[in-house]
Amino acid sequence: MLSIKPLRDALDIINGKWKLQIIVAIRTGHQRFRDIERSIPGISSKVLAKELKDLEMHLLIKRTVREGPPVAVSYEALPYAATLDPVILSLRDWGVKHREKVMGQEVGA
Repeated sequence: MLSIKPLRDALDIINGKWKLQIIVAIRTGHQRFRDIERSIPGISSKVLAKELKDLEMHLLIKRTVREGPPVAVSYEALPYAATLDPVILSLRDWGVKHREKVMGQEVGA
């Protein structure tokens, strides 16, 4: 039987259009704030900063500050973030199929 509470708990953590994109960006090599921001079209600095704090609070990423000059801040995905891989891949695959169904377009995975 499906239960709503665990689903709600999961959605509370990965809710919104940015969190999974941020995790993917970090896991694919974008580790500095500006690199992450540039890799995600449409995200603002303010929203990115908030989402990074949320992801850090949920133990999905780690923020590291290296004293300078200049001071350098980087982000890395923690091993726990890899537990989202099946979710991310399933959503990606569903998105491809949905786009093809609705728009009749062939889309690369």
